[in-house]
Amino acid sequence: MSALKERLGKFNLEIAEDKTRILEFGRFAANSREKKGGDKPDTFDFLGFTHNCSLSEKGRFRVKRKTSRIKFNAGLKRCKHWLRSNLTLPIKVLMPRLRVKVLGHFRYYGVTDNYSSLSEFSYQVRRQPYWWCNRRSQGNTTIGANLIYY
Repeated sequence: MSALKERLGKFNLEIAEDKTRILEFGRFAANSREKKGGDKPDTFDFLGFTHNCSLSEKGRFRVKRKTSRIKFNAGLKRCKHWLRSNLTLPIKVLMPRLRVKVLGHFRYYGVTDNYSSLSEFSYQVRRQPYWWCNRRSQGNTTIGANLIYY
């Protein structure tokens, strides 16, 4: 840690102490954790992903990434806020615009092994217009049911 601080100091950069930690990560992290009596290697969040040590189907080491829980919830909140502010738009205009927002999320977080987070995000976002349309019409509508497939 001190060597890293010294190296970054040459470029007038600093380490955020509250966000920085040294953890055992990599191909041999699981073996050394087992020797020490731990369960799994630690995970860390970086660039909106939670990184963890895992094995491929062939038994080789690989780093798997999943959408960070914080970024997942922030994305849902952003979609909900946008939807709330654009409720007066006609359905035929609203849904293509919402689709663009969801595609942006998918294009950033669409990496190998992140399918479960993406499908959960898609499900949660599809529920929101359905809920708002049913609320807006004061009853269960078929319009809301058709919104699921945007």
